[in-house]
Amino acid sequence: MEIKDRQGNIILSDKGQDNMLERLYRTVGGSIALKGLTAPLVSKAAGRFCDSILSAKLIPSFIEKAGIDLTEYESGYYRSFNDFFTRKIKKDARPVNMNPNVLISPCDSKLTVYKIGENSRFMIKGTEYGVSSFLRCAKLAEKYKDGWFMIFRLGVSDYHRYIYIDDGCKSKNIHIQGIYHTVNPIALEKADIYKENTREFTVLHTKNFGNVIHAEVGAMLVGRIKNHHEKYKFLRGEEKGMFEYGGSTVVLIFPPDTVIPDSDILKNTNDGFETVVKIGERIGIKKG
Repeated sequence: MEIKDRQGNIILSDKGQDNMLERLYRTVGGSIALKGLTAPLVSKAAGRFCDSILSAKLIPSFIEKAGIDLTEYESGYYRSFNDFFTRKIKKDARPVNMNPNVLISPCDSKLTVYKIGENSRFMIKGTEYGVSSFLRCAKLAEKYKDGWFMIFRLGVSDYHRYIYIDDGCKSKNIHIQGIYHTVNPIALEKADIYKENTREFTVLHTKNFGNVIHAEVGAMLVGRIKNHHEKYKFLRGEEKGMFEYGGSTVVLIFPPDTVIPDSDILKNTNDGFETVVKIGERIGIKKG
């Protein structure tokens, strides 16, 4: 799946990474390797290394290869790769739209949006997925039929902290243990990421958009989910949590008749493109 910015320009993806993932997900040898790479024990081992002082040596080359602009981030000393990976951005670098009628992005990411149809199902590139299998709760999923399933895919070069999209209060976090496929769209051809990957979700009882499900999906080689709160009263723009190393995904699921996604994002999704969005920026409006 290709990528566009909000001005409609096509963004070049990392072809080197795409080629590697194609070998993993489209060859026999790659399929054998995947069994090891997606295993929780492998991710835990990678996580321990990324927490170590030794991993700090990886930071300079990662910055150069990913093209990260450090002037956007708070300055500081990074004792490990994960310390760097979860660095904080300067507040003025990501202003949050505080209009209560505007739906904002919870994170820096590549966004696609899908209408939820009958039996709480939605389509991605001709393949059907179920909200009930994602949540492992058919009763809860049924409440979101005719709503929206929004996928915010974070690449390794993105800012890996995420925020609350509105004022409200939340329920406890539900953790679903699984494995760690990459969240790159290439993997969707061979794996049901939204059924198999480790993930965590909660219901946000929001002031303006109803009961929104906010979920985090871990990914290959760590993608550890670190939410700050259990039951909690939150404010729009307040930090909800972060991912440690690994490309990861935030999913927002909206009940029917609550939001209208922006037209450029809808068109891009329908045309097979992801849309680059930044944390706190408008991605839609309140319906009604």
